[in-house]
Amino acid sequence: MLEFPLWKKIWLWGVTLAAAILSLPSLANVAGVDWPSNLPNPQVNLGLDLAGGSHLLLEAKAEDIRAQRLENMEESVRQLMRNANPRIRIGDVSTGEGRMSFMLDSAADIDRARGLLEPIMQGANLTREWDLSVVDGQRIVLTPTAAGIDAALNDAMESATEVVRRRIDELGTREPTIIRQGDTRIVVQVPGLDDPEALKSLLGKTAQLEFKLVDLNALPENVQAGVAPPGSQVFPYAADTPSAGRFEAVRRLGGIRGDSLTEAKAGVDPTNNQNVVNIVFDAQGAAKFAKLTRENTGRPFAIILDGEILSAPNINEPILGGRAQISGSFTAESANELAIALNSGALPVDLAIVEERTVGPDLGADSIRRGLLAMAIGSLAVVALMVASYGRFGVYSTIALVFNVAMLLGIMAVFGATLTLPGIAGFVITIGAAVDANVLINERIREERRRGRKVIAAVETGYKEASRAIYDANFTNFIAGIALFAFGSGPVKGFAVVLVVGLFTSVFTGVTMTRMWVAGWLRKARPNDIAI
Repeated sequence: MLEFPLWKKIWLWGVTLAAAILSLPSLANVAGVDWPSNLPNPQVNLGLDLAGGSHLLLEAKAEDIRAQRLENMEESVRQLMRNANPRIRIGDVSTGEGRMSFMLDSAADIDRARGLLEPIMQGANLTREWDLSVVDGQRIVLTPTAAGIDAALNDAMESATEVVRRRIDELGTREPTIIRQGDTRIVVQVPGLDDPEALKSLLGKTAQLEFKLVDLNALPENVQAGVAPPGSQVFPYAADTPSAGRFEAVRRLGGIRGDSLTEAKAGVDPTNNQNVVNIVFDAQGAAKFAKLTRENTGRPFAIILDGEILSAPNINEPILGGRAQISGSFTAESANELAIALNSGALPVDLAIVEERTVGPDLGADSIRRGLLAMAIGSLAVVALMVASYGRFGVYSTIALVFNVAMLLGIMAVFGATLTLPGIAGFVITIGAAVDANVLINERIREERRRGRKVIAAVETGYKEASRAIYDANFTNFIAGIALFAFGSGPVKGFAVVLVVGLFTSVFTGVTMTRMWVAGWLRKARPNDIAI
């Protein structure tokens, strides 16, 4: 075990020095030293408690999800009945009291209608999402089941969480914490965010984009009073548009939603130098948009974002190719924000900010100073104890400890891991635990010498026998660290990352590297005894 050929020494030193060098940018950042811009700059990300930043708690309204499901079901029902062969005529559609009902013109179509509706009443995993009943022989009533509502709520919140994650990533921030809390809440923590207002504005934007035909039959005086004809609904113009304060009636069904967008990009219209957002539909959305514009050439259609009309231009000609342009008195910043929101996808439900906290960087800096102080005191105490107890072997343990900390920082920097305040505690614990291996080895060598073994035999046996206990102990710690990372969140995960990475670096430096150094010294000095 004490044989180290040249290639092995080069490999071990190469790994150690490479990982240690990778820690230099992070150490320079803590020390306030500017790192050269022409050199690689891997950094350990600081968590919210160290770098400061924003903490937001978002909450969704379950009623909005239920209302959206009813509207989707109504549109599906109308399309199914319209496309049936022969067509099934319906009328008197109602979506009140949390359920949907409609009247068939002929009672003879009941069985056919039931057969068409059956497939869309089943959800994923054969979950029954709607119950069907027939009233008065001709009226079909669709009632959402509890399982269907729960599944829809869960799907909406999962989708909303992913949309929030994509929007924050588009802002360029690093290592945000985004987790669900309960059934309708999402926790968002963004370390190092300089502009929390931009984050709140972006997350508060639902980005529900819709294209709907303007109802030309609506009476202007009724529309301005908020009264829409049957089958239509009234929307206000956005506050920053030339038509602010006015209202428009649009057809409720038959429009196009923005969920079929593949790209949205802020730009400038060369004809008038106004800021716009250029959008591209997928194949299905492009075909539907082309059909809408072809069949309604000469009529106005409204571009609606989050319940407000941005503009209502006329369709002068069919819009083919799936490309369109959104205008609406944008600034460069607002156009870019809308493009980010559309690219990340529409939130399936409105999210309201119910809690907001801002952590200042001064608090994080104080935590770092105190953490470094604790680590320095702990390190000095460990070094003094090891050198006093084991002499030369204690010096090797101390050098291994320095490389252990540097390698741990370097590896975390390469993987972009986040260091939190509990992570600093993990560093302190790692320093204390890192020398455990050397204590076991040195005590075993001392014991073998007492039994009368020669120096080389005692050292070799000490490393061999102690390594078994070291590997077993660290394996159990590794299992605990993985469990903390898998089931924990936020600060708990930060502690687990430092713990798990520290296990590998401490075993590597405390066992493998010290054995190489001890073997080199024994070969060179050939001592008759060792002071340990």
